[in-house]
Amino acid sequence: MVDDPHKNILVIKLGAFGDIVLALGPFAAIRQHHPDAKITLLTTAAFEAFLEPSNYFDAIWIDTRPALWQVPKWLELKSRLRQGGFSRVYDMQTSDRSSWYFRLFGSRYSPEWSGIARGCSHPHANPDRDFMHSIERQDEQLAMAGISSVPPADLSWVTADTKRFDLADRFVLLIPGGAPHRLAKRWPVKRYAALAHGLADQGIQPVILGSASEAPLAQDIVSTCSLARDLCGQTALADIAVLARDAVGAVGNDTGPIHMIAAANCPTVVLFSAASDPALTEPRGAEVEVFRRDNLAELSVEAVAAALRLR
Repeated sequence: MVDDPHKNILVIKLGAFGDIVLALGPFAAIRQHHPDAKITLLTTAAFEAFLEPSNYFDAIWIDTRPALWQVPKWLELKSRLRQGGFSRVYDMQTSDRSSWYFRLFGSRYSPEWSGIARGCSHPHANPDRDFMHSIERQDEQLAMAGISSVPPADLSWVTADTKRFDLADRFVLLIPGGAPHRLAKRWPVKRYAALAHGLADQGIQPVILGSASEAPLAQDIVSTCSLARDLCGQTALADIAVLARDAVGAVGNDTGPIHMIAAANCPTVVLFSAASDPALTEPRGAEVEVFRRDNLAELSVEAVAAALRLR
């Protein structure tokens, strides 16, 4: 076996939540391809605690994503990148921002670079890359950089004490929220409430996940179904993965937590409107059912309940 010339590697992945989950397979592939290298991840603060136990990375750097006018922060980032001594960079973000980081290295410090930055050594040279699902796009990008095998996401390393929530033995996860500026991606909360009521009638506890700002949605559901449990704002990323392992099923909109739940191989029903395309962003897992309606208000409770294959 030829010795790996790369002893110091940088991986860039800034977010968002669902994109981080979809990048877990590529993270594992990079580690497997460079088993003896020091691998540093450049990401945002929201994902540091979650990814630290994965053993994919030897160090995690936090990117504050400076604005254009924050010149001192850009100079600080440039200095840190140049002093990192990286011989290869895997830019899994492939955004305008992360591509600009390629320029920060300058010609003197320039490492090999897998991404889409103009002039990089290992470009993802597929003009149709923007029309590929994130999983296939990342797999192809890594293949062009010499990594031919990318495993599916593995969350077996994630641990969390979820007993503190004192949930029923059988529960279903509901994710009724999503980006506040993209309300068209949400199934009406009244439909979630009706679904929760039907689950409760079967002796199954509905458990509602989301951010603290989505607690009003959860309260709408709890007001209809007293058995439902509101955990909005109470779960770390690791909690979501562990809850998904224990849940008998899940239903959610196209939003970050549903990617984690699907990747944990929980039977998952994901609801898409015309506001997003499952061909590009659907969650991946062993048991994922996708519903798409241009207007999610047209999707019935009965159809979703029938698609939910509880384990």
